[in-house]
Amino acid sequence: MALRQIRMDSDPVLRKQTRSIDVISDRIRELAQDMFDTMYQAEGVGLAAPQVGILKKIVVIDTGENPIVLINPTVSEPEGSIIMEEACLSFPERSGQVDRPEKVKVTFTDLEGGRQTLECEGLLARAVCHEVDHLNGIVFLDKVIEGTLHDDRNA
Repeated sequence: MALRQIRMDSDPVLRKQTRSIDVISDRIRELAQDMFDTMYQAEGVGLAAPQVGILKKIVVIDTGENPIVLINPTVSEPEGSIIMEEACLSFPERSGQVDRPEKVKVTFTDLEGGRQTLECEGLLARAVCHEVDHLNGIVFLDKVIEGTLHDDRNA
């Protein structure tokens, strides 16, 4: 497969809404594999299609347990709240404290076209929320708690 270029900083594609995927084609499967390859190369745990310039609702996540592809994901039933340091492959050398739910449910289509619901907690819940935000043109910088942003670009 191929590595894709990760879109950075002020690239307008990061602020755009994505479109639903109606057909799980070989091109979508190839995109998912390319996204995994790109994410692993960049040493990330999640990547959304807009981050590689594709305005489709697809996310890949690997928190070290079970790599997953989420197509047309929707997040529901948030529970709890936890503030943790968060970063993003599209905003290198920046991080900050973000408040996210401890638990969520995500409903999505898998690569075989089946609808799935997954209960997520901890790092997986955080990654799902972070990546689904990307599908809606929201980046983690929008949610960083004021005064907690670390910017090492000019250090």
